Amino acid sequence: QVQLVESGGGLVQPGGSLRLSCVVSGTIFSIYNMEWYRQAPGKQRESVARVEYTGTTIYADSVKGRFTISRDNAKNAVYLQMKSLKSEDTAVYYCNADVRVGERLTNYWGQGTQVTVSS
Repeated sequence: QVQLVESGGGLVQPGGSLRLSCVVSGTIFSIYNMEWYRQAPGKQRESVARVEYTGTTIYADSVKGRFTISRDNAKNAVYLQMKSLKSEDTAVYYCNADVRVGERLTNYWGQGTQVTVSS
């Protein structure tokens, strides 16, 4: 059983910072792409940032220069450092990962963590 558990969400003022963490647990052979998505009320879920196994990173235009994604392969973890937060960053943030268990490669989601940017 593979689980993704996010943490680090909360309430922050505009211009503030937060760091999200996501740890993958279970019987894991390897983890490939790891990604953060977000979903604001009434909107579709969108990709925020992605880090590939090689370390290559890709960001949505809306967060470039403000968010930084990183991973720690030894800890099976991915992080999202968010700076200069804006009200439009308010959303539930989800961790997503492609995990190999034995011969099988499966995509998994975390349960989400709420980020609210408000004064």
